[in-house]
Amino acid sequence: MTAPQSTPTAPAGKGTATATVAAPGGGPAPTGRGADLALLGVAIAGVSMSAPLIAATAAPALAIAFWRNAMAVGVLTPVALWRHRGELRRMGRRALTLSGAAGLVLALHFGLWLPSLTMTSVATSTALVTTTPIWTTLILRLRGHRPPGLVWAGTALAVVGVLILTGIDMSTDTRALAGDALALAAGLAAAVYMLLGSEVRRTATTTAYTYVCYSTTAVSLLAACLVSGSALGGYDGRSWLKIAALTVVAQLLGHSLLNRVVRGLGPSTTSTAILLETPGAALIAALWLGQTPPAAAYPALVVILAGLALVVLADVRREA
Repeated sequence: MTAPQSTPTAPAGKGTATATVAAPGGGPAPTGRGADLALLGVAIAGVSMSAPLIAATAAPALAIAFWRNAMAVGVLTPVALWRHRGELRRMGRRALTLSGAAGLVLALHFGLWLPSLTMTSVATSTALVTTTPIWTTLILRLRGHRPPGLVWAGTALAVVGVLILTGIDMSTDTRALAGDALALAAGLAAAVYMLLGSEVRRTATTTAYTYVCYSTTAVSLLAACLVSGSALGGYDGRSWLKIAALTVVAQLLGHSLLNRVVRGLGPSTTSTAILLETPGAALIAALWLGQTPPAAAYPALVVILAGLALVVLADVRREA
């Protein structure tokens, strides 16, 4: 991770009263915390669709990850190159480098987590990959930031909520342990991705950052698919429709809105909110796929929301 710039903006991990996003003319436009929280809710709803859609799609998981990024790049290309090419030119070498690094780390996250689902239990993999806010808080501490006690308490409480829902199956099986390690590493990769994004978003617009990031991710995942032999085609029409839906709701609405709000809300709040994906996916699967959610889904949701509220409250107090 690079050191914070000397610009008079809040350091990564601190929420700010306003966030800066791309205006129609390419300039920055302020948006308040309330708007950021609303957009964060939409983003969480989007990423919560990811697991149910992947489960319902008859295609290799790694290939699905590639196509969701490649299709997102296809949608963003005319917008980025026509309406926002000036923003791309103004990014500078540092922002371009960090955006490319974020794309590589996002590809690493997909590449680590998806194989773990076939090596260990889904419950264990989910619980370990959602350690992202813990890693985020620890990395911020190593970088010299001192998250307040409410951030630590809220992060821990939110993770407890995920554990209530998923639990962690203890196993001595070598393959399962390897899968556990992959899922844990995927959670760390997601934290680094979030922190890199918050750093880039201090100077770059959402469109410019996501375009470079997703392009790098798509190229990296394409290489991974070719090396692993994952089939990139031959799916039926319904599978392609589900991949397209995944691109729209999970990638363009989910990840892109997370990239937008991370500047204003900070990586601690944003990464903690991502924990809501677990109960969100369970509830969506119940409504769409007919999979009855476990009894722990509802109390887990309350606990995660309580933890997120503590993290948000810490940022509000820090600004006061």
